[in-house]
Amino acid sequence: MNLSILIPLLNEDESLQELYNWIIKVMHTHNYSYEIIFVDDGSTDNSWQIIEGFSNENPNVKGIRFMKNFGKSQALHAGFAKAQGDVIITMDADLQDSPEEIPDLYDMIIQQKFDLVSGWKKKRYDSVVAKNIPSKLFNWAARKTSGVELNDFNCGLKAYKNVVVKNIEVSGEMHRYIPVLAKNAGFGKIGEKVVQHQARKYGETKFGMERFINGFLDLITIWFLSRFGKRPMHLFGALGSFMFIIGFLLAFYIGVMKLYSLYEGPHYSLVTRNPWFFIALTTMILGTQLFLAGFLGEIILRTKNNEARYKIGKEVN
Repeated sequence: MNLSILIPLLNEDESLQELYNWIIKVMHTHNYSYEIIFVDDGSTDNSWQIIEGFSNENPNVKGIRFMKNFGKSQALHAGFAKAQGDVIITMDADLQDSPEEIPDLYDMIIQQKFDLVSGWKKKRYDSVVAKNIPSKLFNWAARKTSGVELNDFNCGLKAYKNVVVKNIEVSGEMHRYIPVLAKNAGFGKIGEKVVQHQARKYGETKFGMERFINGFLDLITIWFLSRFGKRPMHLFGALGSFMFIIGFLLAFYIGVMKLYSLYEGPHYSLVTRNPWFFIALTTMILGTQLFLAGFLGEIILRTKNNEARYKIGKEVN
């Protein structure tokens, strides 16, 4: 099978029929063998009924319906597990991503041998203040932190080799950083293609300004996981040991000075009146806690079990 088109969605019943017809037209024009996987992330409108209708009339349409809203990352994770195509294309269901981009993305994976190709919505139709400026700042920070030179991490239109999606785990809200996850998994040939951005035709965006705040927090998380995710002791243990040694040396110095004052004469002050004593004590306690955090992290890392992050209510093949 050439292509798996993966479409996560939430309450997009107005746009699904138009999107479906558009994708089918592109598939037939280029004579692709394909499957379309709709992942309904707990929609409360008629989205699932429409998907069932597609599946009844076209055996190449598959659907997954979550029992409630689990988020885009979980929807992509479920779709990646089900995808069988040589190339997986992800796109949003709001008609802002154009299916006409699919052939070029497919060729970049197959002919140019990219592991992953990310879309870049260079010309956007979003609000400059509400989305464009925060998006540019977010993408700059993501490039500097991750080392992946992409201009648009948030673009939902991406293409992957099948082997890439089978070897990454998308959890939390990490869908923004799939290229970083792929790079960390050993897939280094990551490309970018300028794609057409279309103004939203139906409904309203499901993401607000909070997505940029969450995005920056996730960026810190993925930076830590990529650097120390498999060896937390290297960070917490080293930092904890350093703080403990500093505190111990300071306490030792205070103790020596106390003994010296006792030797010099009977007039001396209590150690507990010296503020540096409490600083030294606090530093040693914090160092011990950081060391234990690294130690516990190593234990958890070696004993963790993969737990289900979503519950599927229905499925159509």
